[in-house]
Formats: sequence, C-alpha cells, structure tokens
Amino acid sequence: MNPTRRIVTAQLVALGALAVGGAAMAAPKAAHHDGKKLLGDKVKTHGNHVVDKKGPHTVSIEVKDGKVAGLHVKHNKKGELPVKKYKTGRKMARAEGMQYVGYQLAQAQSLGTVYIGYAYVDDYGYEEIYWFPYEMIYDGDTGAIEYVPVY
Repeated sequence: MNPTRRIVTAQLVALGALAVGGAAMAAPKAAHHDGKKLLGDKVKTHGNHVVDKKGPHTVSIEVKDGKVAGLHVKHNKKGELPVKKYKTGRKMARAEGMQYVGYQLAQAQSLGTVYIGYAYVDDYGYEEIYWFPYEMIYDGDTGAIEYVPVY
C-alpha cells in the first residue's frame, strides 16, 4: 500500500473518530427535576406558578383545569427562553434526585407509565428538565420528542 494512501486513510479515520467523539461531548448534560413535587398543591389553581429559580432563570408552570398546560422560562436579561418537550417511558427524576430506571429494583419501576418533560438550556449549556407523569399534562405528548439520555 502506498505510504501517502496510508496517511490519508489514517487522517480520515482520526477525523471520523473526532467527529463522533465531539458530537457526544457537545450534547448538553441534563439535570432532572421532579415537576410534580415542585408544583405540589398549586396544580389545583389556574394560572402561572413560579416553581424554581436558578440564577437568572425563573421557571413557571402554567396550570389549566388542574393539569400542566406548559412551562415557561424567563431569563432576567434575555427574556423568554425556548422550551423543548420530551416524552419517555423511564422515570428520570424522583423526589430525592435523579436515578435511572436501570438502577432501580424491578418492583420500584413503573410499568407502562409515560413521563413528559419540559426542558431548557441554561447559560452554561446544562439542560434543566422538569418531569411530570403523562396524566398531569393538559395536551399529552403533542409536540413531544422521544428523550434519549446521554450517559
């Protein structure tokens, strides 16, 4: 094999590995929050309810007819931030912190339950996701994309 050909092949392989590794590193890290716990009894009253404040970000949940109709994030300087809507069959957040279903006992897993998460990306590139059981969501999974966790 020609030495130039070997060098070009090696460079292409290295570039491909860097592209794949770079894409994995570019994915935002996620912090999972139990939206049901944060909202609590406020779900019984209509309107917007502030449930969390992280630095310049204020997170409020819009409640309509006893269900979550949306999540809004307002930045002190930038204004309203875009929010993504996810769905998954895994319980991504619980009261005392995030735990993946794969690490729970089989009896603790909720079979057949769908969770809807509302997410935004903060100033440092971290994705903050607020999870709710499907039954708490006003419009179900409309506009939700499948959530694939990055480990």
